[in-house]
Amino acid sequence: MKISIKNLLMGTMAAAAMASCAADGTLPVPETVLEECVYMGDRTEFAVWAPDAEAAQLRLYHSADEDEAAFKTVNMKLGKDGLWKAVVKDDVKGALYSFQVKKDGAWLEETAGIAAKAVGVNGMRGAVVDWDETDPEGWDEDRSPEIRPSDIIVYEMHHRDFSIHPSSGISNKGKYLALTEEGTKNPDGLATGIDHLKELGVTYVQLLPSTDFATIDETRLEDNQYNWGYEPLNYNAVEGSFSTDPYNPTTRIREFKQMVQALHKAGFRVILDVVYNHTTNAANTGFERTMPGYFYRMREDGTFFNGSGCGNETASEQEMFRKYMIESLEWWMKEYHIDGFRFDLMAIHDIDTMNEISERLHAIDPAVVIYGEGWAAESPAYPAEQIALKANTYMLDKVGAFSDNIRDAVRGPLGCENAGFMDGVAGNKENVEFGIVGGIEHPQVTVEAWADNPLQHVSYVSCHDDHCLRDRLEEAAKATEKQRLRMVKLAQTAVYTSQGIPFIFNGEELYRHKQGVKNSYNQPDAINAIDWTYKTKYSDLVKYYSELAAIRHAHPGFCLGDPDLVREKLQFIDVDDPCIVAFRISGLEGIDTAKSLTVVLNGSKKHRKIAIPEGRYIVLAENGVADVDGIGAYTGDYCAVAATSATILAEM
Repeated sequence: MKISIKNLLMGTMAAAAMASCAADGTLPVPETVLEECVYMGDRTEFAVWAPDAEAAQLRLYHSADEDEAAFKTVNMKLGKDGLWKAVVKDDVKGALYSFQVKKDGAWLEETAGIAAKAVGVNGMRGAVVDWDETDPEGWDEDRSPEIRPSDIIVYEMHHRDFSIHPSSGISNKGKYLALTEEGTKNPDGLATGIDHLKELGVTYVQLLPSTDFATIDETRLEDNQYNWGYEPLNYNAVEGSFSTDPYNPTTRIREFKQMVQALHKAGFRVILDVVYNHTTNAANTGFERTMPGYFYRMREDGTFFNGSGCGNETASEQEMFRKYMIESLEWWMKEYHIDGFRFDLMAIHDIDTMNEISERLHAIDPAVVIYGEGWAAESPAYPAEQIALKANTYMLDKVGAFSDNIRDAVRGPLGCENAGFMDGVAGNKENVEFGIVGGIEHPQVTVEAWADNPLQHVSYVSCHDDHCLRDRLEEAAKATEKQRLRMVKLAQTAVYTSQGIPFIFNGEELYRHKQGVKNSYNQPDAINAIDWTYKTKYSDLVKYYSELAAIRHAHPGFCLGDPDLVREKLQFIDVDDPCIVAFRISGLEGIDTAKSLTVVLNGSKKHRKIAIPEGRYIVLAENGVADVDGIGAYTGDYCAVAATSATILAEM
């Protein structure tokens, strides 16, 4: 019987693939960091993880044009670590590459791999770059500013929302470089852009997804496409649509770094919104084109579980995907100097993975901030007691969660027809108090605790999801604009005086709206863009936000950072009104310049006087006005608070 060379070779490859798997069927996981493309000048090393594949090839291209033929094809060799490897002994800087893997006798679609760090336009091919050329001038000296935990205030931002409007005064509208421009102003001469953030007093900028996603055609940016970016394609690469040249892989990387560098120089730390819980259409990803079914939770019939509500859910419990997530996050910290991460639908990930992530990232930067959404869109295909649900936050180490407790209490639950505590609706007091203590166990709080430390509690009333605060009020509160603005100030006073981490949505300080659209993820700029003329129109509101931040920075008693200290020093004042929350933080000697801090949040429609210990006080906020230096002095034994407003007193 004749055996062709081709058949002999195929048999050898299949045997090698089987040899790479352990006797018990488990797959080998590389001990070293997964590097799919390493450029070294006169040679470049490539690798792709596909331990059960029969064969693998590397292809090199001059462009991202899918009709272009490869100028070089290299057969790859399988190692014991499950990696297929190839070395190209030429200088191929600037080339694009793809891998193609053979399974069950058939070649799968080409892919940039699972860990491409640089990509061509639209991200379907990886890019060979010299990483030294991606660094802006002074990048080696870039350092994250030191920010005390008590000074953390997060500002959530979408690149286009923040800078695209004609009134922004920004040249690089909708781009990473928008955040590098200083001196930008609205038509009335008021600061916009990064200078506005300085005035506002926030300290962390959280960027909506900026890793390469699939929902924008980067070859048609003139069409002004919009998307939030929650359809990830390449987790380790920078999104091209926010760069000035998505065709140039080096440009997008350098401009992203310039943005981070400028934010650091201006005094901000940078948080990246990451979406490891699901991908874009699985068939288009490197995961399915190298190891079908491995990286996702699958049903027995081969279909995808869908805890994300987006068509699939990833499997963090799989050893290689856990390793992948950790190394990806480390990459963003080390290469891009990222200071924190917000995890989309964090409850899809298992607790062990999140804790290992926290341990590894805190080893790089002890000040790294990590938090996420403690829920999923649908029930994940993993035991509830083992996933990072909000209810399990106490089991997470230095990982926080968004508090829908305080959000729903203050503004009314999502879809509800009332605007909650800020509009004088009873039944919300307990959850407002829960938010004030930072989600921990407290002897005066009846809501079951889910945080072990108050810094695990992200306090907010508005984010990119659902209605922004203005649209929520216009839908649910039967009130005049003047009354609604009072409600906004009241709501944010609760957020800024919470023991948790204050979090605000970009433009809400300008009383922005989205024309009533709840889910504006793919709506045009006409819906999503921030109109910077609102800074002039609502200057009083902007000032209130700024002063709240200044008050929090000046008084670390609002962020004690320790659950025992919160239980010891924060006491609620008994007020027989379901729409008033009053509390006092006392014994602050050595912690704060004030002896005590008193806050009364009055959601009711009536002016009230609340009994407090007699003392000499500075009034920091009263009747919709706030000033860190004080509105005036007061000596007495009660705290006066106007309807739909807050009063803050500092005892000196």
